[in-house]
Amino acid sequence: MHSSPSGPRVIAIVNQKGGVGKTTTAVNLGTALAAVGEKVLLIDLDPQGNASTGLGVTKHQRVQGTYDLIIDRRGIADVTIATAIPGLSVIPSSIDLTGAELELVGMSEREYRLRAAIRDRKADYSYILIDCPPALGLLTLNALTAADAVLVPLQCEFYALEGLSHLMRTIERVRKNLNPRLEIQGLVLTMFDKRNSLSDLVASDVRRHFGEKVYQTVIPRNVRVSEAPSYGKPVLLYDFRCSGSQAYIHLASEVIRREQALRQ
Repeated sequence: MHSSPSGPRVIAIVNQKGGVGKTTTAVNLGTALAAVGEKVLLIDLDPQGNASTGLGVTKHQRVQGTYDLIIDRRGIADVTIATAIPGLSVIPSSIDLTGAELELVGMSEREYRLRAAIRDRKADYSYILIDCPPALGLLTLNALTAADAVLVPLQCEFYALEGLSHLMRTIERVRKNLNPRLEIQGLVLTMFDKRNSLSDLVASDVRRHFGEKVYQTVIPRNVRVSEAPSYGKPVLLYDFRCSGSQAYIHLASEVIRREQALRQ
């Protein structure tokens, strides 16, 4: 189950709302893609650094990372760390990244710095996943400008669609002004609770609005998914058999099928 030879794909995992399963999706989708033989790079663009922590990257390992890549223009090989998962590497985030938004404001080509940074090494990977911060600032704008596609995690809660129209308008503006190739890869429903009728209502509402853009796979609310980051592991390593792990494996299959369909 490998990507077509037409080149790597850059997918930004974006939602300006926090707590929707964005980082969990980035870490576990990256792990699932690597597990089926894809070569994956995860760029942790969130100053909180949760994706780095969830992949077992310690604080003292984060000597260089996304800040150095974007602000200091260090080479991608200099800031990339191999993870415990064969085929999955990460560019970690550090606390320095909190100042990057302000520093970018006065820089030339400020929206294109991430795209320029990864351009030369894209061919080393099948997929580059970007875990974006929970805001639509300059870091996220860099991700959208560098990306081929956007994956949007949506929590199954009452306010799921609130703010989504703002995100869609931002994506459209980026497509019009900065990155004409940008498309929506899909929306994934997260934290689905089958005991709660609200989850079904939200899922139906989202599917009615976005149709086939919504993945068939739904990520359940699962205690093993919540526990895994505290052990520095993706849930697929922490408990492969749990419902959360199986859901991310199915999501990876859907992502690959969509990517293959786009390339035909």
